[in-house]
Amino acid sequence: MTAVEVNHLFKSYAGKTAVKDLTFSVDTGEILGLIGPNGAGKSSTIRIILDFMKPDSGDVNVFGQRMNEAGKNQIGYLPEEKGLYKNLTVIDCILYLASLKGMENAPAEKKADILLRQTGMLESKRMKIKHMSKGMGQIIQFIVTILHNPKLIILDEPFSGLDPVNTEIMKNLLGDLRGEGNAVILSTHEMNQVEELCDRVLMIHHGGEVLYGDLKEIKSRFKKHSVQVAVEGEIGDLPGVIDKKVKKGSIELVLAPDTTPQMILDRLRERKIAINRFEVTTPSLNEIFLDMAGRKS
Repeated sequence: MTAVEVNHLFKSYAGKTAVKDLTFSVDTGEILGLIGPNGAGKSSTIRIILDFMKPDSGDVNVFGQRMNEAGKNQIGYLPEEKGLYKNLTVIDCILYLASLKGMENAPAEKKADILLRQTGMLESKRMKIKHMSKGMGQIIQFIVTILHNPKLIILDEPFSGLDPVNTEIMKNLLGDLRGEGNAVILSTHEMNQVEELCDRVLMIHHGGEVLYGDLKEIKSRFKKHSVQVAVEGEIGDLPGVIDKKVKKGSIELVLAPDTTPQMILDRLRERKIAINRFEVTTPSLNEIFLDMAGRKS
């Protein structure tokens, strides 16, 4: 089922184009990575989806309908600029913000306790927000975002300020939410998190699409004609290898045009070299973006 359908969006400010002919969709049970540099148009796109502002042209449908008040209650939004009430305790802040989504206190506190326990924050339930670290506040903001069981979750830089432990906790929760059939839009600069979490990606630059599609298919499309190997001992010269690039913990073997990875693997085995790692080289998502953005500049 399609959760969000965006068709030919355009948006300009003072004559400068912020969003240029964007078309994409997000299905239930998937995470879409929305990526691009500062000023690319990510925030404007999110604001249009949320109906915070209107496009110059184009349209957005959320669960098959134009945005309305009922539709807004199906959305959980974590903005980059956080909005917790610093003088309230954690639970009072959660309950107040949950009430704005129509939740009664008893079920809201029950669900909050579950999420606080999952994130290791239950002991901080009575702590005032102003006494919390930035990372702790980020976790509370995330709990507020998902407390009312939204079907669509939009996250803008959700890992900002998180230590590795809390980052892993949030990633696990996102995986659970996807598994439960929710749709997630994840806007972030952290390409490694997108590679780990997302099913599809939309790269935008100067307001327009640079690359859009299934993450695995995109990575496969950009794979290099080389292999990454980690072996015990020396490889030596191998027929079909035209260059070697030593990297931390591995070696990239650049192959001749008529040489396949399987041929190299067979030759290593013939020499009885112990192979700890062997894979076709694919560039990182960051490398792909830099390449594609360079072509569009």
